Amino acid sequence: MTTEENGSAVPPRAGITATTAYARTTRIDELRAIEYRHLDRDGRVYLDYTGAGVAARAQIVAHHDRLLTDLYSNPHSENPTSEAAGSLVESARHAVLDFFRADPAEYAVIFTPNASGACRLVGEAYDFGRGRPLVLTWDNHNSVNGIREYARTAHAPVRYVPLTGPELRVAEPDVIAALTTARGRLTGIPRRRSSGGSGLFAYPAQSNFTGVQHPLTWVDLAQQHGYDVLLDAAAFAPTNRLDLSAVRPDFVCLSFYKLFGYPTGVGALLARRDALARLRRPWFAGGTIRAVSVQGDWHQPMGDESGFEDGTLNFLSIPDVEFGLSWLGSIGVDLIHSRVDLLTRWLLEHLTALRHRNGRPLVRLYGPATGTARGGTVAFNFHHPDGSLVDERLVAVESAAAGFALRTGCFCNPGAAEAAFGIDQDLLRDSIRTRPETIDQHLATLRLPTGGAVRVSFGLASTAADAERFLAFAESTYLDRDGPTDIRLAPRIRC
Repeated sequence: MTTEENGSAVPPRAGITATTAYARTTRIDELRAIEYRHLDRDGRVYLDYTGAGVAARAQIVAHHDRLLTDLYSNPHSENPTSEAAGSLVESARHAVLDFFRADPAEYAVIFTPNASGACRLVGEAYDFGRGRPLVLTWDNHNSVNGIREYARTAHAPVRYVPLTGPELRVAEPDVIAALTTARGRLTGIPRRRSSGGSGLFAYPAQSNFTGVQHPLTWVDLAQQHGYDVLLDAAAFAPTNRLDLSAVRPDFVCLSFYKLFGYPTGVGALLARRDALARLRRPWFAGGTIRAVSVQGDWHQPMGDESGFEDGTLNFLSIPDVEFGLSWLGSIGVDLIHSRVDLLTRWLLEHLTALRHRNGRPLVRLYGPATGTARGGTVAFNFHHPDGSLVDERLVAVESAAAGFALRTGCFCNPGAAEAAFGIDQDLLRDSIRTRPETIDQHLATLRLPTGGAVRVSFGLASTAADAERFLAFAESTYLDRDGPTDIRLAPRIRC
């Protein structure tokens, strides 16, 4: 196969662009050439959509034009400029509800700095206790894992549901077992909630590590067992339809820059109003209270969304959320999903088929090898011909030099990483006893061959050429390449 280095176009392999299914998604290629042409500058290839979406030219122009056309000020004031800002914030709030098909009488939108901020709001205010546990899947972002610190402070049981099998999925019987035993109940008989949840179940709709899509039916399953449900939709929502008229989690956390690239610094907590009313915030801030007294030592919190929006909102960027959602809707979430699914299936098929001359596979895949119940996130390591793993830091250096933007590491998802790399509790206990001071010392104690994986991910502006160029890079760089090398690599900073 002919491969041209340093960003030159690589002819697609026969089949991917010629299919009828791909032809139905060519509008994305048209948009790429006009609205996303900056992605192709200097021969770069963007493959980190799970980390962040990309912004269209139209989004930036709309932001620029809005700020130069009118004047906006703090919505907490009462003057024409503050009213103009407040009106746009409320319009964006309604746009979020419309996009996710959420009934305004049932759901509220709370603007946050990001999905992590949304998770924190729930964690700090949830009424955990000895009879109100926290149940999580191993497969969770650290922003969800961190909720366990609030639960433990309240002496609430914390239970994790493990990942199983080569596809690193969660077995539904294990979910049921965790839900029914976390409170010490040994019966599997569901208990429908009455006035409120008696525990919190938190899981991602899609793994940011493996791309596994966990069943949305678990929302109702957990609620039948008496739990409130926090659904992390940060990795799922950019390329999949989340319909809150059909699936009704109590809390949904997301970041808008992951959906459409801009603005950063704005996320949301979508919360059912009855669940929101049960939260009790541990503090108050400007904008969250009706009245407060210093000498009287009392305060009265706001009773709506603003009671959870600390200080002044990002009123100059929140209106960009409405434009971004409209932009995404004009392209079509279903169209984006189809394109991402096609590219993911194609890359999985061709990447896993690569073999060294001795017959050994080039890659070790983490997660499903097919497109069934998975998203556009693909995690793996490269093998040397002798079976040893290529250090993920070396891949980071060499892929960057070749113009690729991808991600390496464990992606803030230690549960999925531990399952992927075969780390068990005995190994972890040994590491804890040695009290490592750095990530590399921790990995050495665990006797791991590498400290993380390589992750490529597709999104709304991805094309066949992106997938083709990465496959060509993998072949030309790592196929039949002996190792390890004597290249000095920077120490790992975090996981």
